Amino acid sequence: MIALHLLSIVLALIIDQLIGDPRWLPHPVKGFGKMISRLEPLNRGNYKKLKGLFMLFLILAITLALSFFLVFFAYSVHMILGVCLESILISTTIAARGLKEAGRSVYDPLVRGDLEEARTKLSWIVGRDTQGLPSQEIVRGAVETVAENTSDGVTAPLFFAFIGGAPLALLYRAVNTCDSMVGYKNDRYKDFGWASARLDDVLNYIPARLTAFLMVFHAMMKKRLTFAWLKEEARHHPSPNSGWGEAAVAGLLGIRLGGTNYYKGQVSYRPFIGRAQYSLKPIHIEKTIVIMQQAVTWFTIILLAAGGIYIVAAQSWS
Repeated sequence: MIALHLLSIVLALIIDQLIGDPRWLPHPVKGFGKMISRLEPLNRGNYKKLKGLFMLFLILAITLALSFFLVFFAYSVHMILGVCLESILISTTIAARGLKEAGRSVYDPLVRGDLEEARTKLSWIVGRDTQGLPSQEIVRGAVETVAENTSDGVTAPLFFAFIGGAPLALLYRAVNTCDSMVGYKNDRYKDFGWASARLDDVLNYIPARLTAFLMVFHAMMKKRLTFAWLKEEARHHPSPNSGWGEAAVAGLLGIRLGGTNYYKGQVSYRPFIGRAQYSLKPIHIEKTIVIMQQAVTWFTIILLAAGGIYIVAAQSWS
């Protein structure tokens, strides 16, 4: 079965590169969002943590049961149908092309000197206020978004697809969507979204660190980057996982990320990540996209190699 998962992963990456996430195509994340919205009225009264845990369990149970049934049925009809369906489902959990397009949608107007359009395009991919941001802060927002989402938007779903095929990749994406919608540490969601945020942290622990290492391993000697340095810089991010990708990009490019952001007019300060050897410029968005693509390539190679070793070992034991 692992061989079919590997084939499905490769095909999923090809599908993502060819068509990405067309708006006209039904997408599981939209379904997750609708389920979360329907269940959000539970976020009132007492026992909010328990209610949030129930919401998470219900969404994950539906996701796992439905996806497993679809994949199992497809494989029972024919192996080719199973691989095709699983490839399509896995492709909906990854967003390598989407991240590249998001970064370049900000990069292109910046290069033309159109700051207003760049701010607008940045507002589509970040939660912070973008009105009046200078060029360097626009660049920082785009770089942080691509760096941070390389793991939870691409490599983490691939990691879980390798372990359990499309059902587990979709399960991960459901957890990630729950965290993005209710996993905030504010008065409204700190209890209701607690379970979603904690499970998302657990699931991203290995993929985030492996992705950061793959980003920098080929330049560790040249850039004098170490895993200890990545760990120290990543600690500056409020998320236990998101800072790893940002630390890797900051170290590779010699830039500094983090600082002051505004959310609906409210100031939010985050410690700096990296050392400012160079001032932020639009080209750093393009370079971050390249780093993302290289990390995804290496991540896929490692999964294929691990799968190949497992297959050979299994055959030798049988």
